[in-house]
Amino acid sequence: MSTRYGLHGKLTATEGNRDKLATILLEASKLVSTAKGCQLYMVSIDEADEDAVWVTEAWDSKQDHDNSLQVAGVRELIAQAMPLLAGMPQKGQELQILGGAGIN
Repeated sequence: MSTRYGLHGKLTATEGNRDKLATILLEASKLVSTAKGCQLYMVSIDEADEDAVWVTEAWDSKQDHDNSLQVAGVRELIAQAMPLLAGMPQKGQELQILGGAGIN
């Protein structure tokens, strides 16, 4: 069975900066959507936590994910997002995606 690489992680913004952080991550989604192997880069806000932004990613491979950091503009967006974080991003969950609706 072929599996794909997935990540699901929570980023916590400093108070009052969740929407600004989410906007930066949505910009990042546009950039990485052009990267080889990107199946999904979804940005969500947490209704139960006014400072939390969740990112869910699906990639053909971990290598494709890692290579996405080289896409033009991605490192600049990371630099913009870092000061808005209340701490280092949580490691999140690394997943082996088996399939499902919307996954090729």
